[in-house]
Amino acid sequence: MPALTPDTIRTATETLSHLTDYLREGPNPVEALALVEPLLDEYTGLPVQLADTLRALARAVQEHPGTPRTAQLDLLITELRTAAWEQTDQHTLHYVLDDLRDLYGSTAVNGQGYGRCR
Repeated sequence: MPALTPDTIRTATETLSHLTDYLREGPNPVEALALVEPLLDEYTGLPVQLADTLRALARAVQEHPGTPRTAQLDLLITELRTAAWEQTDQHTLHYVLDDLRDLYGSTAVNGQGYGRCR
């Protein structure tokens, strides 16, 4: 694996930006779902990965010997960990994709073009 740099991370965020722009153009929903699916995977999707990244950042900062031990640091670490939990809570978005796939699968079969509300 090549070394991570700020540029490689920017490339990833630019890819997400391109995806957002593409989705704003109104593509076929089935294709849109296929493109978004890896981002919302229950185990490896963006919410889970971002939460893990935030926790790892908190740990790296907290455990670094050069980090000043202050109340402000404790607060910042707590904020990172809270944000991580909030991201983890979003892992259930994969269920939304499941429901959307079911909706488009059923409308393709029955041809009505809409589904019932829950």
